[in-house]
Amino acid sequence: MVPRRRILAAIFAAGAAACSSQEPSRDASPTASYPASAPTGPCGAVVQQHAIEGATHADVCSYVDYHTLPPSSGNHYPYWAAYMTYDQPVPEGYWVHNLEHGSIVLSYNCGEAGCAEDIAAAQQMMDQFPDDPLCAAQATGVRHRLVMTPDPRLDVRFAASAWGWTLRAKCFDPAVFLAFANAHYGQGPEPICADGEDVIGTTADPPDCGAPP
Repeated sequence: MVPRRRILAAIFAAGAAACSSQEPSRDASPTASYPASAPTGPCGAVVQQHAIEGATHADVCSYVDYHTLPPSSGNHYPYWAAYMTYDQPVPEGYWVHNLEHGSIVLSYNCGEAGCAEDIAAAQQMMDQFPDDPLCAAQATGVRHRLVMTPDPRLDVRFAASAWGWTLRAKCFDPAVFLAFANAHYGQGPEPICADGEDVIGTTADPPDCGAPP
Protein backbone atom coordinates (compact mmCIF):
# COMPACT_ATOMS: atom_id res chain seq x y z
CA MET A 1 0.00 0.00 0.00
CA VAL A 2 1.48 3.41 -0.95
CA PRO A 3 1.88 5.93 1.93
CA ARG A 4 -1.07 8.08 0.81
CA ARG A 5 -3.32 5.02 0.83
CA ARG A 6 -2.26 4.27 4.39
CA ILE A 7 -3.48 7.74 5.36
CA LEU A 8 -6.75 7.31 3.47
CA ALA A 9 -7.27 3.91 5.02
CA ALA A 10 -6.88 5.44 8.47
CA ILE A 11 -9.30 8.25 7.67
CA PHE A 12 -11.85 5.86 6.30
CA ALA A 13 -11.54 3.04 8.82
CA ALA A 14 -14.26 4.39 11.08
CA GLY A 15 -16.78 4.59 8.23
CA ALA A 16 -15.83 1.53 6.23
CA ALA A 17 -18.42 -0.74 7.77
CA ALA A 18 -21.18 1.76 7.08
CA CYS A 19 -20.07 2.16 3.47
CA SER A 20 -19.92 -1.56 2.80
CA SER A 21 -23.24 -2.31 4.47
CA GLN A 22 -25.35 0.44 2.94
CA GLU A 23 -28.73 -0.34 1.53
CA PRO A 24 -28.62 -0.30 -2.29
CA SER A 25 -30.34 3.08 -2.31
CA ARG A 26 -30.84 5.95 0.08
CA ASP A 27 -32.34 8.54 -2.21
CA ALA A 28 -33.90 6.52 -5.02
CA SER A 29 -35.50 3.15 -5.48
CA PRO A 30 -32.97 0.60 -6.82
CA THR A 31 -35.46 -0.41 -9.52
CA ALA A 32 -36.93 3.02 -10.23
CA SER A 33 -36.83 4.69 -13.63
CA TYR A 34 -36.70 8.46 -13.91
CA PRO A 35 -37.43 10.56 -16.99
CA ALA A 36 -34.69 12.69 -18.50
CA SER A 37 -35.17 16.41 -18.75
CA ALA A 38 -35.79 18.10 -22.07
CA PRO A 39 -32.56 19.29 -23.73
CA THR A 40 -31.55 22.69 -22.36
CA GLY A 41 -29.41 25.52 -23.70
CA PRO A 42 -27.09 25.71 -26.70
CA CYS A 43 -25.38 22.42 -25.77
CA GLY A 44 -28.59 20.40 -25.51
CA ALA A 45 -27.85 19.48 -21.90
CA VAL A 46 -29.96 16.68 -20.43
CA VAL A 47 -30.26 16.10 -16.68
CA GLN A 48 -31.53 12.82 -15.27
CA GLN A 49 -31.93 11.17 -11.89
CA HIS A 50 -30.92 7.51 -11.62
CA ALA A 51 -31.50 4.59 -9.31
CA ILE A 52 -28.67 4.03 -6.84
CA GLU A 53 -26.71 0.98 -7.96
CA GLY A 54 -24.94 0.19 -4.69
CA ALA A 55 -22.08 1.48 -2.58
CA THR A 56 -19.84 -1.40 -1.55
CA HIS A 57 -16.09 -1.57 -1.97
CA ALA A 58 -14.54 -3.39 -4.90
CA ASP A 59 -10.91 -4.41 -5.36
CA VAL A 60 -8.73 -1.60 -6.67
CA CYS A 61 -8.56 -1.69 -10.48
CA SER A 62 -11.26 -4.35 -10.76
CA TYR A 63 -13.94 -3.85 -13.42
CA VAL A 64 -17.23 -2.40 -12.17
CA ASP A 65 -20.20 -2.44 -14.55
CA TYR A 66 -21.89 0.94 -14.15
CA HIS A 67 -25.34 1.27 -15.67
CA THR A 68 -25.24 4.98 -16.45
CA LEU A 69 -22.86 6.93 -18.64
CA PRO A 70 -21.24 8.74 -16.95
CA PRO A 71 -21.53 6.71 -13.73
CA SER A 72 -23.76 8.18 -11.03
CA SER A 73 -23.42 5.66 -8.18
CA GLY A 74 -22.40 2.08 -7.59
CA ASN A 75 -19.67 -0.07 -6.10
CA HIS A 76 -16.26 1.59 -6.07
CA TYR A 77 -12.67 1.30 -4.92
CA PRO A 78 -11.81 1.84 -1.22
CA TYR A 79 -9.79 4.96 -2.13
CA TRP A 80 -11.01 8.09 -3.86
CA ALA A 81 -9.39 10.57 -6.24
CA ALA A 82 -7.84 13.81 -5.07
CA TYR A 83 -10.02 16.86 -5.68
CA MET A 84 -8.24 18.27 -8.71
CA THR A 85 -8.22 18.43 -12.50
CA TYR A 86 -6.67 15.47 -14.31
CA ASP A 87 -5.35 15.39 -17.87
CA GLN A 88 -5.45 11.58 -18.01
CA PRO A 89 -8.52 9.40 -17.41
CA VAL A 90 -9.16 8.52 -13.79
CA PRO A 91 -10.53 4.97 -13.47
CA GLU A 92 -14.21 5.31 -12.67
CA GLY A 93 -14.00 3.11 -9.59
CA TYR A 94 -12.00 5.85 -7.87
CA TRP A 95 -14.18 8.83 -8.69
CA VAL A 96 -17.50 7.09 -8.03
CA HIS A 97 -16.22 6.98 -4.45
CA ASN A 98 -15.89 10.78 -4.69
CA LEU A 99 -19.56 10.95 -5.67
CA GLU A 100 -20.44 9.05 -2.51
CA HIS A 101 -18.65 11.80 -0.56
CA GLY A 102 -20.82 14.47 -2.21
CA SER A 103 -18.55 15.42 -5.08
CA ILE A 104 -19.41 16.73 -8.51
CA VAL A 105 -17.28 15.07 -11.19
CA LEU A 106 -16.93 16.71 -14.60
CA SER A 107 -15.95 14.35 -17.41
CA TYR A 108 -15.36 14.80 -21.12
CA ASN A 109 -14.50 12.96 -24.31
CA CYS A 110 -13.59 15.37 -27.06
CA GLY A 111 -11.84 13.02 -29.45
CA GLU A 112 -8.67 13.80 -31.35
CA ALA A 113 -9.78 17.36 -32.12
CA GLY A 114 -9.87 18.19 -28.42
CA CYS A 115 -11.98 20.85 -26.76
CA ALA A 116 -9.56 23.26 -25.12
CA GLU A 117 -12.12 26.06 -24.85
CA ASP A 118 -14.69 23.85 -23.12
CA ILE A 119 -12.07 22.50 -20.71
CA ALA A 120 -10.91 26.03 -19.91
CA ALA A 121 -14.49 27.13 -19.25
CA ALA A 122 -15.04 24.12 -16.99
CA GLN A 123 -11.82 24.89 -15.12
CA GLN A 124 -12.95 28.48 -14.64
CA MET A 125 -16.21 27.22 -13.12
CA MET A 126 -14.25 24.99 -10.75
CA ASP A 127 -11.87 27.80 -9.79
CA GLN A 128 -14.76 30.15 -9.03
CA PHE A 129 -16.91 27.62 -7.18
CA PRO A 130 -17.46 28.75 -3.59
CA ASP A 131 -15.41 27.28 -0.78
CA ASP A 132 -17.15 24.40 0.97
CA PRO A 133 -17.99 25.27 4.60
CA LEU A 134 -17.97 21.60 5.58
CA CYS A 135 -14.44 21.20 4.23
CA ALA A 136 -13.39 24.36 6.07
CA ALA A 137 -14.91 23.02 9.29
CA GLN A 138 -13.10 19.70 8.86
CA ALA A 139 -9.83 21.58 8.17
CA THR A 140 -8.85 19.17 5.42
CA GLY A 141 -7.17 21.68 3.12
CA VAL A 142 -9.79 20.95 0.43
CA ARG A 143 -11.59 24.00 -1.00
CA HIS A 144 -14.42 22.04 -2.54
CA ARG A 145 -15.28 18.53 -3.66
CA LEU A 146 -14.85 18.89 -7.43
CA VAL A 147 -13.01 16.64 -9.88
CA MET A 148 -12.50 16.91 -13.64
CA THR A 149 -11.22 14.03 -15.77
CA PRO A 150 -11.22 12.81 -19.36
CA ASP A 151 -13.34 9.69 -19.84
CA PRO A 152 -12.82 7.75 -23.08
CA ARG A 153 -16.01 5.73 -22.46
CA LEU A 154 -18.19 8.81 -22.56
CA ASP A 155 -20.49 9.03 -25.59
CA VAL A 156 -21.13 12.76 -25.30
CA ARG A 157 -18.64 15.62 -25.35
CA PHE A 158 -19.11 16.86 -21.78
CA ALA A 159 -20.88 15.51 -18.70
CA ALA A 160 -21.23 15.88 -14.97
CA SER A 161 -22.04 13.36 -12.27
CA ALA A 162 -23.42 13.64 -8.75
CA TRP A 163 -24.66 10.85 -6.47
CA GLY A 164 -27.75 9.57 -8.32
CA TRP A 165 -27.70 12.22 -11.07
CA THR A 166 -26.08 12.92 -14.44
CA LEU A 167 -25.84 15.81 -16.87
CA ARG A 168 -24.95 15.00 -20.48
CA ALA A 169 -24.24 17.66 -23.11
CA LYS A 170 -22.78 18.30 -26.54
CA CYS A 171 -20.48 20.99 -25.12
CA PHE A 172 -19.76 22.80 -21.87
CA ASP A 173 -22.47 25.33 -21.03
CA PRO A 174 -21.23 27.21 -17.92
CA ALA A 175 -24.69 28.27 -16.75
CA VAL A 176 -26.21 24.78 -17.03
CA PHE A 177 -23.26 22.97 -15.46
CA LEU A 178 -23.09 25.47 -12.60
CA ALA A 179 -26.81 25.06 -11.97
CA PHE A 180 -26.33 21.28 -11.85
CA ALA A 181 -23.43 21.61 -9.42
CA ASN A 182 -25.37 23.98 -7.19
CA ALA A 183 -28.38 21.65 -7.17
CA HIS A 184 -26.54 18.38 -6.44
CA TYR A 185 -23.27 19.25 -4.71
CA GLY A 186 -22.74 17.68 -1.30
CA GLN A 187 -25.63 15.23 -1.60
CA GLY A 188 -23.70 11.95 -1.33
CA PRO A 189 -24.51 9.69 1.61
CA GLU A 190 -21.06 10.18 3.21
CA PRO A 191 -20.19 13.87 3.77
CA ILE A 192 -16.41 13.49 3.88
CA CYS A 193 -14.08 16.30 2.76
CA ALA A 194 -10.75 14.56 3.31
CA ASP A 195 -8.69 14.77 0.14
CA GLY A 196 -8.13 11.65 -1.88
CA GLU A 197 -5.14 10.39 -3.81
CA ASP A 198 -3.66 11.71 -7.02
CA VAL A 199 -4.47 8.39 -8.64
CA ILE A 200 -2.61 9.25 -11.84
CA GLY A 201 0.53 10.83 -10.47
CA THR A 202 1.28 8.80 -7.36
CA THR A 203 0.10 5.22 -7.85
CA ALA A 204 1.49 2.21 -9.64
CA ASP A 205 -1.85 1.07 -11.04
CA PRO A 206 -1.64 -0.96 -14.26
CA PRO A 207 -2.52 0.78 -17.54
CA ASP A 208 -5.73 -1.25 -17.84
CA CYS A 209 -6.94 -0.36 -14.33
CA GLY A 210 -10.74 -0.76 -14.27
CA ALA A 211 -10.99 -2.10 -17.82
CA PRO A 212 -13.48 -4.86 -18.65
CA PRO A 213 -12.09 -8.39 -18.37
